[in-house]
Amino acid sequence: MLTSLHIKNYALIDELKVSFHNGFTIITGETGAGKSILLGGLSLVLGKRADLSQVKNSKEKCVIEAVFDIANYNLTALFKTLDLDYDVQTIIRREILPSGKSRAFINDTPVTLENLGALSGSLIDIHSQQQTQQVTQDDYQFKVIDALAENQLNIEAFSKQLKQYKSLEKTLEQLKQSKAELIKEYDYNLFLTKELTEINLETVDLETLEAEYEALNNVEIIGEKLASAKAILNAEQLGVLDQINASKQELTKIASFGAAYENLKERIVSIGIELDDILVEIDDLEEKLSTDPEALEGINTKLQIINNLFQKHAVLDVKALIEIRDTLQLKLNDTESLDDAIADKEQELVKAQEKLKQMALKIHKNRKKVIPVFVSKLEAILSELGMPNAKFKVELEALTHFVKNGNDNLQFLFMANKGSSFNELKKSASGGELSRIMLAIKSILADYIQLPSIMFDEIDTGVSGEISNKMGDIMKQMSLKMQVFSITHLPQIAAKGSAHFKVFKTDIDDVTHTNLKKLSEEERIVEIAQMLGGVAITDSAMAHAKQLLN
Repeated sequence: MLTSLHIKNYALIDELKVSFHNGFTIITGETGAGKSILLGGLSLVLGKRADLSQVKNSKEKCVIEAVFDIANYNLTALFKTLDLDYDVQTIIRREILPSGKSRAFINDTPVTLENLGALSGSLIDIHSQQQTQQVTQDDYQFKVIDALAENQLNIEAFSKQLKQYKSLEKTLEQLKQSKAELIKEYDYNLFLTKELTEINLETVDLETLEAEYEALNNVEIIGEKLASAKAILNAEQLGVLDQINASKQELTKIASFGAAYENLKERIVSIGIELDDILVEIDDLEEKLSTDPEALEGINTKLQIINNLFQKHAVLDVKALIEIRDTLQLKLNDTESLDDAIADKEQELVKAQEKLKQMALKIHKNRKKVIPVFVSKLEAILSELGMPNAKFKVELEALTHFVKNGNDNLQFLFMANKGSSFNELKKSASGGELSRIMLAIKSILADYIQLPSIMFDEIDTGVSGEISNKMGDIMKQMSLKMQVFSITHLPQIAAKGSAHFKVFKTDIDDVTHTNLKKLSEEERIVEIAQMLGGVAITDSAMAHAKQLLN
């Protein structure tokens, strides 16, 4: 609940400090006295955007500070979500600096207006004429029915499951998109992989293939040159071997004359031996030399294939081709394994969907069960508020798809008078009727959930007599479970408060100031008497005021 409010340098307020208690608090004052200023300051605490024009003295800082007792509000988790220190005595402060810059603090921690609004909405509810329209909105109507149905935990669980379901849907869609993209390339990748696999790249020795090709392609020239070399070495008398042998014989004759001559002879002998070996090898090569057109064609084809692959894949060696082939194979495997992954996700999605259906059905049944109770209570209260012929119908229809709080469509239908037909609430109820409907709904909600402090801003506009008296009874009854404020012009409502504050203006040195004062019992009698009969108080007005208060 709101325990204190401090406003400094705001609009017509120099400085105002006021404490509040639980129960039913009345705020009265003449039109133009500054009740809207009080609400405006409180709205800044709730996260409304600030404006330098709202500052009374633009050379000084404007400060609005509200203290709340939140022990009964179960807001620990929200504080954790907002990364704030939890304190049962929570202080919210707004500052407007002379520069026009605005700052917000929760328990002295700087916060954004978004986070301020997220918390303050759970602390105080300013019910104005504009806010009455909430009752025509889907989210609020669901909030009402689900409060009576005690669906909060069910909806939280459903929301968590729906998040997982949507995540599965997204993953499945991504897998399908990946498969579609891979399928476009699959046939081409399969062709490339087959082409690279058929050549058996691991067995390819390019240098050996090229050497074999050169040998087979030039067999006649090789044979001719081998024969010529053999003739040069082995021709009678003119052959190199004969000449070497002759040289060896001559050097043998002088080898004993010194080491140098012996060395020359040995070197000539070595050359002779090497030439003999060369001649033997030439003979071997000549024997092996043969023409093989088929082998030549095979090697030539293989080399052409490899060179074409080099060009196609823009690489220079067989190792790079092997890497490309392996990468392509992985892509093919991915395409084929996607089918299994998609099938798994589809199965998970079916299970998640079935779980959601069961959870949504439970939420639906709870709603359906409490709707007659809600309608009965609402119509009974509205009858007491001067709408005896008002009828409500709440239509609950199961959808074929999931929404954030189940799979229901909810609609409040209203009929104000006998003989008319049900229509959407926003189309069939007047502003005054909506105000009374909203009051009735909030009085019902107060029996089911812990509502924040509520400030009714002239909810009694347009009503009088017994209806206003009943409105006051309803708000007083609500105040047994929560803190209730009512800004009112009606003495019947003002008399029912447990505390009474008056907003008034004073002129000091030709400057107007707005003040707020808690009235004593005597002052309260006078205020209600003035509300009954005007500034000139009569004995009958005083007597009536005392009667209302008693």
